[in-house]
Amino acid sequence: MKQLVLDIRPDAPPTLENFVAGANAELVATVSLLASPATAAQLPARHIYLWGAPGSGRSHLLEATALLAAARRPVCHLPAAAIGAELAVAPGSLLVIDDVAELGTEAQVALFRTFNAARIAGLAFLIAGPAPVLRLDLREDLRTRIGQCLIYEVKPLSDDEKAAALRRHALLRGMQVDDGLLAYLLRHGRRDLPSLMGVLDALDQATLRQKRPATLPLLKEVLQLPLE
Repeated sequence: MKQLVLDIRPDAPPTLENFVAGANAELVATVSLLASPATAAQLPARHIYLWGAPGSGRSHLLEATALLAAARRPVCHLPAAAIGAELAVAPGSLLVIDDVAELGTEAQVALFRTFNAARIAGLAFLIAGPAPVLRLDLREDLRTRIGQCLIYEVKPLSDDEKAAALRRHALLRGMQVDDGLLAYLLRHGRRDLPSLMGVLDALDQATLRQKRPATLPLLKEVLQLPLE
């Protein structure tokens, strides 16, 4: 069966409250402390590195933390691919970098220098990547700096946790979905939660367009059709 590569457009901006934590409750609580210099001072280190598979929620956590921090301290939130030879960060900032494995050669030097200046400048870092630090294809001196961060794996949700999140998502959209439909989606859909929620959104659109209930035959049709 052909599976969709869905373009997910959430109805609401990512927050730490709407992140489905599962086994990541400690991680969520920890990144929330970076929101202000006062609470960040409670951490054993003011720099955090998150890693996990695509779709695990790394980007959600980074964006949610950046939005939370924006009212309390300067925030510099960048994708790694956007960083060049210079990295200008205001004193006291939270520096948020996604997909650190995508840093170019000059950008790696710039980030290394920023790490060295962090203590004097009062900076905190929240960095994410796809793999444990030792597997990052980066300069050794930069990998060493990242290895000194607090390190968390963004742990995947169990199927039961995904099903509970999907039921809640459906309820918020006013959809009626039964357990058999969710079980089929978990077996045949993509494994990451954003894509699974995207399928539910597409199913909801199909019920409205075709004036049909959310049934297993309609779900099968949705899984085989491109998303409009």
